Formats: sequence, structure tokens, C-alpha cells
Amino acid sequence: MLHHPSALDMFEQIIDASKGKQIVMFLDYDGTLSPIVDDPDQAFMSNKMRKTVKKLARCFPTAIVSGRCRDKVYNFVKLAELYYAGSHGMDIKGPETGSSYKKRDQSVLFQPASEFLPMIDEVYKKLVEKTKSTPGAIVENNKFCLSVHYRCVDEKKWSEVALQVRSVMKEYPELRLTQGRKVLEIRPTIKWDKGKALEFLLESLGFANCTDVFPVYIGDDKTDEDAFKILRDRGQGFGILVSKSPKDTNASYSLQEPKEASWEFFTKIGEVEAAM
Repeated sequence: MLHHPSALDMFEQIIDASKGKQIVMFLDYDGTLSPIVDDPDQAFMSNKMRKTVKKLARCFPTAIVSGRCRDKVYNFVKLAELYYAGSHGMDIKGPETGSSYKKRDQSVLFQPASEFLPMIDEVYKKLVEKTKSTPGAIVENNKFCLSVHYRCVDEKKWSEVALQVRSVMKEYPELRLTQGRKVLEIRPTIKWDKGKALEFLLESLGFANCTDVFPVYIGDDKTDEDAFKILRDRGQGFGILVSKSPKDTNASYSLQEPKEASWEFFTKIGEVEAAM
């Protein structure tokens, strides 16, 4: 708390730092807008959170940046006025309706890893086959990346899942393996991540070289650290880590779980903007 104080406790300082600047909101999905659940297909956000994010998007350009497939995240969130960056930022699309912030193309679309799609599908089928003998293991196809969830696997068999995944991955040096919150992530080895997606979206909005933009990125996982680092290096805006336990992070502030903390922060920042 000394190095990453509560964003709620420091709210007035955050607002003071953003005065006279255009706030742009970047939000992770799982663990930030929705709870972490055993079944990834059941990670629904609450209606209260959805209404709050909708109000937020009326005040600021708002993007969801997730490791999930973009279409899947959209089906969870169901807000057409947002920007969506799925597959760890490898699948980006802009609002379809009613955004006053679209300064360039009416529907930003960027897919830097399209050539990997056949390989991703091939690896997905092999991983499903390889892990089917391990109860609780779930392989999720996120279009440009894959997630192997082991949250529901007996803890004694976690290493077994890792070995199964690595045995498949050794045949695909073009893909890289990383670890998240009880999930193994498989992605193309291209130089692209959530931080790159943040920069791309800022450029798409016309804020690439602006000094009066104030990006805020809120996330809970290791993959969000790439975005936190970009903001720290730029010296603009800040990152907020959602976590109930201390972690090494490039974020400037923190919000503790449960997700009501995120909801309260979104509500407060939206109310301040609406009053200005």
C-alpha cells in the first residue's frame, strides 16, 4: 500500500493530475469487470457494472483489452460504443455506433497475427486431445491465442497439465508460452501485447503525440503489466492493479477485490466528469 496506494483513497490526487487532459479508459475484463470463476464461459459481468461502464464510455473513450477472443468479450459486455482489443490486443475493433471520439476510421480494425490462425487452430486441437485425460483442464480458443485453464484441476496434477502443454508447444517455436492466474497462455512470438494495443488505440484516437491525454489502465493479471509499463515509461496517466494481495507491479495504484472496488472507482470518476 505504500508503493501502490488505493486508487479510491488517492482519488482526489488522481483527479487533480487529470485536470485539463483527455482521460482515456482501458479496462481488462476477467478479474476487473467480472469475477474470476471456475468456468471461463460463466465469467459474466453484473448489470450494475455494465451500466457503470456504459456511463463511463459517455464521458471518455473506453476500451476493453483482454486475452479473450474479441467476439467472446463483446458478448459478455454487450456495449457497442466501446473499443475492443481481444487476444491480448491482437484483434482490435472500434465502436460500431454512437461514439463522438472516432477521429479516424469508423471501425478501427487491426489483426497483426492473422498469418498464425491456421497454426493456432492446429495447436488448439492437439491441446484438447492431449489434456482430455486430465479432469478439470479447459482449453479455450481465443482466435489469435489459446488459454489452458487449470483452476479446476486437482493441484497435484497442475504439473501434469504443464508437461502436456509443453509437449505440444515444443513443435511450435513460432508460439510462446506464458503463465497467468491458473492459466497457461499460448501466443504468437510477434512483438505485440496489451501495451502495444494501448499505444495503437491512442494513435487511432488521435492522441499518439499529445501531452494533454491521460490514459488510465485497470487490470489484474501479468499480461496487464505490459500496459502498466508503457504508461510508466510515457509518464502519462497511470495503471491500477486489481488485487487483494501485494504483487510486484508497474501500476501506480491498486484496487482490492471484490469487483465492487472497481465499480466504485468507475462510478466516482464518471460522476466527476459529468459534473464538469
